[in-house]
Amino acid sequence: MAPAAASRGSTLPSGFAVFTTFPDLLFFFEFVFGGLVWILVASSLVPIPLIQGWVMFVSVFYFLATTTLLVLYIIGAHGGETSWVTLVFSYMATLLYVVHAVFSLIRWKSS
Repeated sequence: MAPAAASRGSTLPSGFAVFTTFPDLLFFFEFVFGGLVWILVASSLVPIPLIQGWVMFVSVFYFLATTTLLVLYIIGAHGGETSWVTLVFSYMATLLYVVHAVFSLIRWKSS
């Protein structure tokens, strides 16, 4: 029979040990570059600001979601267990950014 620790699955770090593993370290880069995206988009001057509504929604929403997940991992709210939350979060962020990129290319080609 397998040991109890092996059947539990992998454990996630909590506290500042979050910054010692590569996948969790990506949260920090996601936090920094996500903040830069929405700051740069907000400070750009465009003739019709409504055009940037979608990219502002996506970038601010996922910046706040990344911040929330990072804080939850630091305080150990995940309980040390691996979860599908990070995978679903990354999938949804990628999907929305790709949708934005496709529509931006379509708009760019038509102008």
